[in-house]
Amino acid sequence: MDVTLLGTGGPSGLPRPSCPCSSCAVALGVDARAATALLVDGALMLDLTPGVAFAAARAGHSLGGVRQVLLSHPHDGPAVEVPAGLPQPGRVPDGRELALLTGHRVRAVAMDAPGTGYAVTGPDGQRLLYLPPGGAPAGLEENGKDVYDMVLADVVGRPDALARLRAVGAVGPTTDVVAVHLDHDVPPGGELRRRLAAAGARAVPDGTTLAVGAYEDVPDVPRRTLVLGGARSGKSVEAERRLEAFPDVLYVATGGTRNGDGEWAARVSAHRDRRPGSWRTAETCDLVPLLADEGPPLLIDCLSLWLTDAMDAVGAWDDAEWAGGGERALRKRVRELTDAVRATRRTVVAVSNEVGSGIVPATASGRRYRDELGRLNAAFAGECEQVLLVVAGQALVLRG
Repeated sequence: MDVTLLGTGGPSGLPRPSCPCSSCAVALGVDARAATALLVDGALMLDLTPGVAFAAARAGHSLGGVRQVLLSHPHDGPAVEVPAGLPQPGRVPDGRELALLTGHRVRAVAMDAPGTGYAVTGPDGQRLLYLPPGGAPAGLEENGKDVYDMVLADVVGRPDALARLRAVGAVGPTTDVVAVHLDHDVPPGGELRRRLAAAGARAVPDGTTLAVGAYEDVPDVPRRTLVLGGARSGKSVEAERRLEAFPDVLYVATGGTRNGDGEWAARVSAHRDRRPGSWRTAETCDLVPLLADEGPPLLIDCLSLWLTDAMDAVGAWDDAEWAGGGERALRKRVRELTDAVRATRRTVVAVSNEVGSGIVPATASGRRYRDELGRLNAAFAGECEQVLLVVAGQALVLRG
């Protein structure tokens, strides 16, 4: 089964007409996208958009063989003109299945927002799932046998849709996840590709034809990632974004609650409000056992506070204790942590502060902490497939 993406953009396309934002300003060439529409084996069209006949011609396809046109989401504005020869577009009721003479079967999937998703099974058994913009499947049940070969969804706008599909086994390591309905929420080009790759997804230019079931181009999600950045740089948001398309993430908070500190409580509350409801939280600095266990992805926020706890435990703030064995004890703890990172089978995203580029601390203990955090960051980064530095909310890839 082949799928031609006649468009991959949001309902208004990309760039949006008359939009002055920076994303629309640079959405040129292959980064310009018409509203999403799919042509399946030349026989089934999912979503009818303006200019679809010209888009098909540019992609080297005729619409003469289209036997069914299905709509996935409400269309605002004037009705789209149906090109000559195409059947009138329709919609399959949720839960119902439509059988085409071509051997394709289309089942309507209920959404948690206005619109309809379509699960298409080809004549040879390949399976794809197409979701409307802003929608995620509702009422999914776990069934690890039914893994889709391809999923086309609003990965940027609704990453939780992908998390839900992964949670019930509908998306596996070989599922080709293709982002569609791409709007101006994320800058195009390299930034878009990086964010999608972190979710195990990819984007393709308009007019691309994909073979359903060919998973050679499925991106490998980095198993270990370190996200560095200064204060309020956006490093925690970046780390959370990298796992929001995965279910049952364990958020490891190393800072504790700090009873009585109102400002700290406000920070913790803001972090919790950002997290998906399916994530769990563990407040601990005992990271080695977590890394050794099997389980869902870990988000560790942050290594800076882990180091503070470790330095407290070995008496690192006292010069005599530091010289009398504290330094050796801290080195041992750091080595145990990095060895656990090397051996872990879990997906791990860790956050740490980058403090080595600012003012030299005025105290010996402050300089000691700065130096040890630099050593810890370097050792931890050495065990990671990907390392990012976040500056002013922008992630720079240092490794991977």
